[in-house]
Amino acid sequence: MQNRNSRKPLAVLIAVLLASSTLHAAEDSESARWKQEAASVVITRDDWGIAHIHGTTDADAVFGMEYAQAEDDFNRIETNYINAMGRLAEAEGESRIYQDLRMKLFIDPVELKKQYTASPDWLKTLMTAFADGLNFYLYKHPEVKPRVIHHFEPWMALSFTEGSIGGDIERINLPQLEAFYTNPPAPPASNLTAHEDGPYIHDSDPPEPTGSNGMAIAPSNTRDHHALLLINPHTSFFFRSELQVSSDHDLDAYGAVTWGQFFIYQGFNERAGWMHTSSGVDAVDEYLETIQNKDNRLFYKYGNELRPLTTEQISVPYKTDHGLAEKTFTIYRTHHGPIIRAADGKWISIRLMQEPIKALTQSYIRTKAKDYKSFRQTLELKANSSNNTIFADADGDIAYFHGNFIPRRDTAFDFTKPVDGSNPATDWKGLLAVNELPQLLNPGSGWLYNSNNWPWSGAGISSLRKVDYPAYVETGTETARGLHAIRVLQDKKDFTLDSLIAAAYDSYLPWFDQTIPALLNAYDALPSSDPLKTKLADPIQQLRTWNHRWAIDSLPTSLAIFWGEDIRRNVAREAQKEGLRVEDYLTTNASPEQLLQSFSAATDELASNFGTWKTPWGNINRFQRLTGDIVQPFNDAGPSIPVGFTSSFWGSLASFGARTYPGTKKWYGTSGNSFVAVVEFGEKVHAKAVTAGGESGNPSSPHFNDQAKRYSTGDLRDVYFYPSDLKGHIERQYHPGD
Repeated sequence: MQNRNSRKPLAVLIAVLLASSTLHAAEDSESARWKQEAASVVITRDDWGIAHIHGTTDADAVFGMEYAQAEDDFNRIETNYINAMGRLAEAEGESRIYQDLRMKLFIDPVELKKQYTASPDWLKTLMTAFADGLNFYLYKHPEVKPRVIHHFEPWMALSFTEGSIGGDIERINLPQLEAFYTNPPAPPASNLTAHEDGPYIHDSDPPEPTGSNGMAIAPSNTRDHHALLLINPHTSFFFRSELQVSSDHDLDAYGAVTWGQFFIYQGFNERAGWMHTSSGVDAVDEYLETIQNKDNRLFYKYGNELRPLTTEQISVPYKTDHGLAEKTFTIYRTHHGPIIRAADGKWISIRLMQEPIKALTQSYIRTKAKDYKSFRQTLELKANSSNNTIFADADGDIAYFHGNFIPRRDTAFDFTKPVDGSNPATDWKGLLAVNELPQLLNPGSGWLYNSNNWPWSGAGISSLRKVDYPAYVETGTETARGLHAIRVLQDKKDFTLDSLIAAAYDSYLPWFDQTIPALLNAYDALPSSDPLKTKLADPIQQLRTWNHRWAIDSLPTSLAIFWGEDIRRNVAREAQKEGLRVEDYLTTNASPEQLLQSFSAATDELASNFGTWKTPWGNINRFQRLTGDIVQPFNDAGPSIPVGFTSSFWGSLASFGARTYPGTKKWYGTSGNSFVAVVEFGEKVHAKAVTAGGESGNPSSPHFNDQAKRYSTGDLRDVYFYPSDLKGHIERQYHPGD
C-alpha cells in the first residue's frame, strides 16, 4: 500500500490535468461563441482597403468593427487602451509611471467592473461584442504579440468612451503631479513648495499642432438645395480608422473611428452627420485646499468644518530589464477630487466629468440619430465635456451644439484659475440644462462653423452672443482660422461638394495680413546705408508682392513662415506678459529692429538648410510615412511628397503641423488634417473623403500609403456608402476569421 506522501504527486498531477481541462473547455466555449458571432458578420473591403462591416444585430456589427480595426492596426488599438487604463509603463518602462498614475487617479478597474454590471443590457451586449471581436482577432492571429493586454474584457470599453485626442484627464500637469507625489509636501503650509502653473492654453490660441474644422451649409446657400457638412478633425496622423458599420437594426454610419472604439466618432449616416471640434468650455476645475495636520491625521477645511482627507494606495507596475516592478503611491483626495499638485501654500485638487456609462451611451446612440430632434435628444445625457458639434441633416437643418457637460457655478468666482476649495460657494451646483447651453439652429446666414475658437462668430450676423451666457461656458478667443472660415463662407449662395472642398483647402494665410505690413514698414524706414537694406531687398520684394496664399512652388510662403516661426519664438513671452496675441504685439510693441533682425535670421536659416533662401515651400514642407510606428521616424533621404497647406497657426484651414526632426532639414508633418470628408444630404447621401496616408498601419499593405498624394493635394475620393456604390470597387468580402 502506498503511503500518503507517495500519493501526493499523483493528486497534484490529477489536479493539474483537471485545471487544464477546465481551461481548455472555457477556451473552446469562448472560441465557439466567437465563431458563431463571426458567421453573422460580413466585412467588405473596398479598393482603398476601407472596411464596410455589416452584422445582423448591432452587437454583431460591433464584433466585426473591432475585428476589422485590429486587422488594420492592432498596435494602435492596444496602445489606446493601455493608455486609457494607466498601463503604459508596463509596456514602455519607468518613464511612463506618472502618466499612468494620472490615469489611475480616475480609472479604477474595480469601479469600472461595477459600472459595467450596472449598465443597461443593450450596452453590456455591445461591450461584450467589443471584447469578443478583439479576442477573436488575437485567437486567429497567434503571431500578433500584444504588449500588455492579452485578453480584452467588456468593462474595458468604459475606460475610453469619448473619442477625443487628449481627454480632460490630460489637463493635469505631469511634472507637477510627479513633483507632488515623489515627495509630497507636508503641512503646515509654510513648508510647501510653490509650483506655479501657467493658464490652460486652449486650442483657440495654440501652439501647433491643434484644431479642427466643422462647417455646415444650409440648403438656401447650396446650388442643389441640400444641406452640406464638412468633417475635418485635426489630430495626430493615423489616430483614427475610416470605416462603415451597419446592421439590420437601423445602424448604418460612416466616418472616423478612434482606434478600438465601437462608435463612429465623426461621421454621418444616411440622414444626418456630425463633426466635433474641441470646446473652450470650462468643464474642469481646480480647488485650493487648506490642509491641516491634527493628531497626526490630515484634514482639509470646508466651510466651518474640518473634513478628513481621504487616502488610498495606488500601485503602478512598470517594465524593467528583469521583469515587472511596481511603485506604490499614497493618493490624497477631497470631495472635489484627487490632489494633483501644490501651489502657494495650498494643495490643489481637480474635479472633472466621470460618467463613463453616459459618455459611452451618448457616443453610440448619436450615430443612429436621423434628424435634429433625435440628435439633440442625445445631449440630455450631458456627458460630452470637451466637444462642440456641427450638425446637418437631410431635412435641411444645420445646427451648432456647444459641449453639453457644463457645471453650474457661482459667477462671482473666476473658474479659469484655482478657486478656494474651503468656500462651499465654489462647489458645482449641478449641470446647466440643455436649453441653457449655447446652441444654434438654422441661422439666417445659411452657414455655421467652428474651428476650436469661440462660437460668437460662428454664423456671421446670426451668431450666438457672448453676453447671453455665463463666462465659464467659453474660454477661447477668435483665431486667424476663424476669420478665414468667415471669409470663405459668407456671401456665397451656390455651394456644392466640390466648392466646399475648395473652401476647406483655401490657401489664404490671414495671420500675415497685419504682420507683413509691419515688417515692410520697418524695412522701408531703414536708411539706405544700413547693411540690411541691401541684404533683405530681394526677400522683402518677394513679400511685398505676395498674395498671402500658400503654394508648393511659392518662395514668399517659405520666407513668411520661417520669419513667423522665428519672431514667435523671440516675442511670445513678451507678448504673453502684455496680454497680447503675437500678431498684435508685432504691430504695436515690437521694434523695427526686432522685426528685421528676425527676418534676416529667417533668410539665413533658409540658406543654411537648403543652400539658398530661394527655396519653394513644397521643397520644405513634406509628408512622409516610412513605418507603421506610432512615433514615426523621418529621413531626408527617404521618399516624401510636398504639401502646400501649413500650420493652422497662420490661419490655414487645412492644417499640417510640421517641423524638423533629428538629422533632417526638411519639415515633416505629424498632425493636422487627418480625416477630411464632405457630405451632401439629399434623397441619398453623397460624400467624398480622404485619410492621411492610408487605412492600414502595415507598411507591406497596398493601403499603407495609397491616399498620400490625394491627402497632400486635397483630392478627395468618392465614399462608397451604399452597396450599389461598392459594385466594381470590392477588393475582398469575408467573415471575420476567414
